[in-house]
Amino acid sequence: MSLRNFLKKYLPHRDHIQKQGGMHLLSDHLHDPNIWHLHRRSSAGGAAIGVFCAFIPLPIQTIGSAILAIIFRVNLPVAVLFSLFSNPITIPPIFYFSYQVGSKLLNIEEKQIEFTISWDWFSNTLVHIWEPLLLGCFLLGTIASLATYFLVRLIWRITAINKWENRRNRNNGIDPD
Repeated sequence: MSLRNFLKKYLPHRDHIQKQGGMHLLSDHLHDPNIWHLHRRSSAGGAAIGVFCAFIPLPIQTIGSAILAIIFRVNLPVAVLFSLFSNPITIPPIFYFSYQVGSKLLNIEEKQIEFTISWDWFSNTLVHIWEPLLLGCFLLGTIASLATYFLVRLIWRITAINKWENRRNRNNGIDPD
């Protein structure tokens, strides 16, 4: 199965995304055909945006990835899908590691903090650690998004080469297996 077919099979459909909460704010922009095309550049860009937005330390990753996908005219469903990299299981380790990286870069002593997903944590704890957390999230999000971009491009390229090889072998009468 090619990467394109795999993504088409598992990506949310256009109608499903348009009906999600908060997406009505973007309804005027959801008619751009470029944000729905599935090709190497738009998929890699969407994946990179989604991963970058996964590092946002506020519960706006999905809407943030949708807005950036529209601005940069990359695949919206891919961006939304990859923003789900941050979820209730992965958020605490992502933010804790980001905080540690930011603290080291700013040369700030780390505070013993327990990351929880609650409005209380956002309103009381985030106020005291926002600088190293944001720096770490931005840096790690940038690195992860660049790695994701090039990895998706590489996988797409390898898949295309394999597809061409199989087609050439079939045309030459060689069994691909």
